[in-house]
Amino acid sequence: MTNFAGMKWWFSIGCLLIGLAMMVASCETPTTSPRPSPGGEEVAYRTLKNIDSLMWRQPDSALTVMMEFAVSPEADSLDEFNGHHCQLLISELLYKKNYAQSNRTELMAAMDYFDSLTVASDQNPNIVFLDARAHYMNGVGYYEHDSLPESCAEYLRTLRIMENRFADNELVGRKASFMSLTYNRLMDLFSFRLMQEPAIYCGLQSLHYDEIEPPTVTNRGGVLFFIGKQYQKLNENDSAAYYYEMALEALPDGNNPYYRDIVAAWALLDFDMGHGAQNALDSLKSILSHAVDENERMSRYIAIGAIYKLEGQYDSAKYYLEPVFENDPRRAAAAAPYLHDLALDEGDSVKVNQYAQFLVKEAADSGDKQARVSKLNDMFQSYLLEKQEAASMRARKEDVKKAVRIIVPLTILMALAIIVFAKLRSRKLLKEQRTATMQQARTLLPQRVNDLYRSKVSNRMERILEEFEAAYPYALERLAAAYPDLNKTEANLVVLSFLQFRAKEEADLLGLSENTVMQYRSNLRKKTANASFSEFFS
Repeated sequence: MTNFAGMKWWFSIGCLLIGLAMMVASCETPTTSPRPSPGGEEVAYRTLKNIDSLMWRQPDSALTVMMEFAVSPEADSLDEFNGHHCQLLISELLYKKNYAQSNRTELMAAMDYFDSLTVASDQNPNIVFLDARAHYMNGVGYYEHDSLPESCAEYLRTLRIMENRFADNELVGRKASFMSLTYNRLMDLFSFRLMQEPAIYCGLQSLHYDEIEPPTVTNRGGVLFFIGKQYQKLNENDSAAYYYEMALEALPDGNNPYYRDIVAAWALLDFDMGHGAQNALDSLKSILSHAVDENERMSRYIAIGAIYKLEGQYDSAKYYLEPVFENDPRRAAAAAPYLHDLALDEGDSVKVNQYAQFLVKEAADSGDKQARVSKLNDMFQSYLLEKQEAASMRARKEDVKKAVRIIVPLTILMALAIIVFAKLRSRKLLKEQRTATMQQARTLLPQRVNDLYRSKVSNRMERILEEFEAAYPYALERLAAAYPDLNKTEANLVVLSFLQFRAKEEADLLGLSENTVMQYRSNLRKKTANASFSEFFS
């Protein structure tokens, strides 16, 4: 792994290359950004965070700040983590300026370092995001060297890292933009290998994240255009026209290459659908006049030349197709079949042989290309299967959580209901038991009281009251609450009267004279207004 002690040399190399890229690209004057003030490692850390944040909004400004930072004293204070972060930023900034990675060795070290941190740190969200970005940029590097299977593997790993670590509702802001960009790269890669269905899938996924956080103002229009191109290659022309129309509506204006590419593709689509060659040629020649570089000009040439060939206008076809074959290696394979047929019709054996040799070589390469396509398809299908299994597992976990959220409260409610029911049942049984005991006591009360009276024991009155209270619980409390002025002797006379004792027997039980008992009875009637006490003894 790279030793980051005294590391200004690689900063300088990387930033000199960035500076060269800026000079060649003739960037517009960037807006100013805060410069780091002296303060060592903490200042360097904050500066990198600022550059990272700025890069997502204003790459040109981020380049300027990075160049200033790389030659500052603070750059020497970076620790290992921030050194790798810096290399990742350099790689991304080079990519945003359409220049090949000049610090690929350092970027590979950054990727390995972030991988190890991701495992060791129990998937800290910030480190995971840097880890995914390192693999994304590694995929860009492989793509630059035409190592498509390796590039595809890195992009798919990028998606796995993001999707395995972050829930759907966490893929917002920069993370959503990053997901859209990753799917864009895969869409372009699959489209290049004529893998239309995977390309369409990736395009639709890119649109999903674009709705959350667009990477650029033209991203949506470009993705819609790419999806339309895939449908056109599948000869699903209605779907292609639908996406082309949506793409034009999504672009902010017509002054950009995407707009002209869509117009060109739609012109070819109209021609394929039998709407006439002249309208298509007029559209293509109109946008040809606005081509900003040789690449765009060759793109229009191949389309115009193909239409002229199919329309039998051979001289015009050769005028446009020959420069493509001679000057554009990327499109030479598309122009060669048309030119071969033209040479055959004209009897030009030299040209026929030239184009035939080229086509033979292309055919020889097609086996390798087909093997690549098969490998890419296997990788993509494996990714989809893993994604589906992960989604199913998350769905099962969510179902379990939902079930727990439902079952646990229901279980608690059922348990509470059982407890309440048991308590109510217990109370009911207890009440029934008490009622039965009370009824039995009331049935036996007259006999028990009579036996106690005849027994002549010293505590007869107390025991008679105990028997009465067992048969009529709380009767004396209710009597006292209704007539608080009654004294103990008067209350006892109420009980004895209810038990149908005569005055003489009451006097005997209370240890009073019969005349005294009669006087108590008179006072009792006055205090209670001669009320009936049956309501207290029910």
